[in-house]
Amino acid sequence: MRLIIIGGGIAGLSAAYYAQKNHPEAKITLLEADSHWGGKLITDRVDGFVIEGGPDTFLATKTWGVELCKELGIADRLHGTNPEAKNTYVLHKNRLESLPDGLAMMIPGKVMPMLKSRLLNWAQKLRIGLDFLIPVKKGDADESLGSFVSRRMGRATYENLIEPLMSGIYAGDGDKLSLQSTFPFLRDFERKYGSLALGAMKMYRARVKSQKNRGSRSIFLTPTTGLAEMTEAIVAYLKENNADLRLNSPVSRITHHDSRYQVGLAVGATLEADSLILATPAYVTGELLASPLPELAEVLKSIPYVSTATVSLAYKLTDLPHPLDGYGYVIPRREGRRALACTWTSTKFPHRAPEGHALLRVFVGRAGQEDEIPWDDASLLEIAREELALTLGITADPLVSRVFIWEKAMPQYNLGHPEKLTQIDAALEEMPNLAFAGNGYRGIGIPDCIHSGELAVEKIFKHEEHEETQSY
Repeated sequence: MRLIIIGGGIAGLSAAYYAQKNHPEAKITLLEADSHWGGKLITDRVDGFVIEGGPDTFLATKTWGVELCKELGIADRLHGTNPEAKNTYVLHKNRLESLPDGLAMMIPGKVMPMLKSRLLNWAQKLRIGLDFLIPVKKGDADESLGSFVSRRMGRATYENLIEPLMSGIYAGDGDKLSLQSTFPFLRDFERKYGSLALGAMKMYRARVKSQKNRGSRSIFLTPTTGLAEMTEAIVAYLKENNADLRLNSPVSRITHHDSRYQVGLAVGATLEADSLILATPAYVTGELLASPLPELAEVLKSIPYVSTATVSLAYKLTDLPHPLDGYGYVIPRREGRRALACTWTSTKFPHRAPEGHALLRVFVGRAGQEDEIPWDDASLLEIAREELALTLGITADPLVSRVFIWEKAMPQYNLGHPEKLTQIDAALEEMPNLAFAGNGYRGIGIPDCIHSGELAVEKIFKHEEHEETQSY
């Protein structure tokens, strides 16, 4: 059986890895349009600094990432976040205010820290208390994250606390994001406890207990010299096992004939496959399937994406007037800044900068603000330096700077997304030798993407095994 996987990000690489490992008899070809493997998992190692272009860590509680690292033999290289860096800040009225302790999945899980917080005034804090009295909404209809949190805890709690934290994950507009597709546990809190705050309190206590059992092990992990270690290890494994790996190989078209797929490359060649996994953004997948599956293609192309950028800057510690005493800060949409967050990378992961130096990373771009951003390296660097000057008082020239632009990279699970997934699943049910993987569907994190690749392989080979059984 010949399997072609299109897309060499972490989802496509994971699919190739699990296919090669569990079905070594198959002929596997992995096609990537770019000149490097890993997609947004790209690490620049320069002058002792470890600079991530995309994500810088993954969630250990979703075990697919840790398990893959174990299989690749790099689990002993995983580091957690700095346990001594306790603070995360929120920019509020042009000042950095500490994120209140005791949050559980963004929701306040402790009373006193919230009462002491300067992110809300007293009237707004009292409004949170109504969460214990407001009746549970009946029915199963989806609603936006912004509408849900505002209904339960007040609009100010959403805008000052929840929205900036959510933007750090999805770069989205919470008034459009589907609660069911992004944070379904919040609706579970409401149904089970009648209150978000009560659910958060119980979750926070359970987390504290779990942490005692786990010890100091962080729930966020990353390899010593960057997330690219994961992709490098997968590529090494695939090469050792003679998988057909092709960079700089964009696909121009896909056709389907006699139960086989014909994959046309931009260079003019055509490859044939018994089965196909597309680990490309949903809109790219839609464009490629426009000919053989036009109705499915339209659904895929309707999933919106947002462009983002990261700008990393390195300084001498002596050039920084503000102490980097935490993980960094997030910026609410209402602050009107062009940046949405700043990570103090060298505090979060001390091994990522030489002694006496600091590494910071500014995030730019979120839903609804893309037209306000000039998408070129020089302008993005200017935006990042402007943000650091305004908030942290940094005016020195950076020793090192790196800009990474991710055009249409962040899928938006907006209202209607669950219905789109239902349509996609129904169409794929009719195409057992076709599967999708990636962050466009059921999770944007690294472990989610890894798992999506594994599930895609399971779907494909379950069909192949069934076909072989039938032939007997």
